[in-house]
Amino acid sequence: MRFKFAVAVAVFASALHAASAPQPAADLLLDGAAVFTMDAARSRAEAVAVRDGRIVFVGTSANGRAFAGPKTRVLKLVGRMLLPGFQDAHVHPVSGGVELLQCNLNDLLGRDAILAKVRECAKDMAGKPWIAGGGWDVGSFSNGNPSRLDLDAIAPDKPVLLSASDGHSSWANSKALELAGVNAKTPDPKNGRIERDAAGNPTGTLREDASDLVSRLVPKSTDAERLDGLRRALRLFAEAGVTALQEASAGTGAEGGGARPTLDTYLEAEKRGELTVRVTVALGTDPLRGPEQVDELVALRRDAMSARVRPIAAKIFADGVIEPRTAAMLEPYLDRPGYRGEPNWSPAALDAIVARLAEAGFNVHIHAVGDRAVRLSLDAFEAARPKARGRDLRHQIAHLQIVDPQDFPRFKQLDVIANFQALWAYADTWMVDLTWPAIPKERWRYIYPIGSMVRAGARLALGSDWSVSSLKPLDAIQVALTRQWIVEPREEPMFPNEAIDLGTALAGYTIGSAYANGLEKDTGSIEVGKAADLVVVERNLFEVKPAEIAKQKVLLTLVDGKPVHRDPALAW
Repeated sequence: MRFKFAVAVAVFASALHAASAPQPAADLLLDGAAVFTMDAARSRAEAVAVRDGRIVFVGTSANGRAFAGPKTRVLKLVGRMLLPGFQDAHVHPVSGGVELLQCNLNDLLGRDAILAKVRECAKDMAGKPWIAGGGWDVGSFSNGNPSRLDLDAIAPDKPVLLSASDGHSSWANSKALELAGVNAKTPDPKNGRIERDAAGNPTGTLREDASDLVSRLVPKSTDAERLDGLRRALRLFAEAGVTALQEASAGTGAEGGGARPTLDTYLEAEKRGELTVRVTVALGTDPLRGPEQVDELVALRRDAMSARVRPIAAKIFADGVIEPRTAAMLEPYLDRPGYRGEPNWSPAALDAIVARLAEAGFNVHIHAVGDRAVRLSLDAFEAARPKARGRDLRHQIAHLQIVDPQDFPRFKQLDVIANFQALWAYADTWMVDLTWPAIPKERWRYIYPIGSMVRAGARLALGSDWSVSSLKPLDAIQVALTRQWIVEPREEPMFPNEAIDLGTALAGYTIGSAYANGLEKDTGSIEVGKAADLVVVERNLFEVKPAEIAKQKVLLTLVDGKPVHRDPALAW
């Protein structure tokens, strides 16, 4: 569905009332902006008034003047754009924030640059027992397979473990493997793989659950480190205009300890008045356990629910990722004849856990990259429908790197949200060197089929998966429109028929993600009565070339009408 504006500026009941009767003064009047409300009619307006953290007026500048009193802060926003605050439907703020405190390899490209940073980390972390961190770019190494020998040359006597930016591989040195007892005789764990050389010795790259063989030995982050990491992440989200998000995997991954440490970090930040986003939390599930684990998630949901922290979702990893060939595919990988990748859950086990979660009232959030994993996830949602009857659930499948066209209409039929990370939908080195060679060419056109899913009527939500990639919504929105990289794109657009228009992309990052987060009744659009979670962008994005959207600054981010970020360029 294409984004359409009302022919004229929307006239709201509040505006009509403002024209005929005096109004109590607002605390804040945002005037003269290009206001895109994201309401059901996709209305436009010129002014928004806020009182006590809520929106009390949306309409014309002329009618908005009725809300301006002697103490009202009036922001003149001519030439600016006013939107609902962006919402990220799939992100990892706590683990990503902790990563910023460790050996942070994010945004580095090329083996040499990555190793140079590791050398710096070795000096900076000389007093620590491990060199730990992550964010290395899989595409910077041949077959996505870095060698332990490179790390041995930097730190021969200290263990090193670095996670990949995609979160599905790790890189260990010989000392770390030795401490973990990982050698040529070590079998691959269930849902994991130890990469090996011709003699069977570990190369240093560990896939999926094989990473746990070493990560269990790495000292866990402390409460103080998690809180500090979250603070750093929150500053980045505020600067990017993000006012709500879904923590995509509390209790899974290398942090261990279940979901409690992550939940406690959010709750502590809220207690201190530092939580500047609304957080929906997806509690992790364990594929080695059965539906009985849901009882524990129910108890966590009850104990950790607060005003801004809502653990109402549950996360399932249906498969891995294509680059290391751990995604579950309908057709065999071209470079691994007969091998399709194995799902993390058998179909029966996936059906059982989804049904139990639905019965317990959880929104189920499934990671599915391969087309087989997507189909198994849809099958599980279909099987669980009797258990979900009468419940207002927001099930979603995230990533959707490749989707069989037979499954496009099933998202609408089953009311399953399509949660894309649009920033990945272009032909980078991961795609060209690691993904395309594994997939028959006739199926390339089904990679990140955002346009096809929208045309099939699927609900769309967008997320970043930070720290895997940039958390800035404007970066992802630009790629969603262009199917090219945001910096000096030289490559041809990757299947431009799968691009979406700006209005659809903005809706995916506002009201669409608000729906996925269970927040659409209170946020996600600019309407009277809703929370004043708002973002001001320096220019009207509809008047900006698509290839320049990512360059536009977020000038102001408001949560409950209070600024959590303000660019010095905006008078306040």
